[in-house]
Amino acid sequence: MAFVLAAVTGELAYAQSVTAPGERPTNGPVAGASSGASNFAPYCPELQRVIMLALAKERFAAIAGKPRHGDFQDTTLPLSGWKDCSLYGTRTYTCDFRDAGSAEEIAKNQAAIVDEIKSCLEESWAEDADRSSSTYVVLRSKRAPVSMTVSSGANGADGYVVRLTLFVRTGG
Repeated sequence: MAFVLAAVTGELAYAQSVTAPGERPTNGPVAGASSGASNFAPYCPELQRVIMLALAKERFAAIAGKPRHGDFQDTTLPLSGWKDCSLYGTRTYTCDFRDAGSAEEIAKNQAAIVDEIKSCLEESWAEDADRSSSTYVVLRSKRAPVSMTVSSGANGADGYVVRLTLFVRTGG
């Protein structure tokens, strides 16, 4: 079952049809994505919803879960196929992709994830090449003060992880 989620920032309004986790949108473009995207990722509808919530007045309050250490909270809207999704403060959403055993494997995962996100969000988002590197990709919304990073690195154990961090930009 789909519903419409809208956010208003300044003079611009953003609307999105949101579907249940795992369902594909069936009523046309959503947040810059077409339902026929060839690289459609299973987490695309959740990512689009998280972006819309970031723009809402209450930000992530609707998906805030139990408190964690520091200023972190669990989220009730994890991305499909991702783990350890959480909120940091009122402006940041983060998730880790499954671990990989080698730097080469995680680099391939990161590149595939960036391609999936670009396909999901299409032309409404662009890579900021000046702020990106081989282990850190910055994607910026062309229409709203929201950005995300897709980074890769050691997970603190004997493996590697890709981390998505979406945040609301301040000050331009």
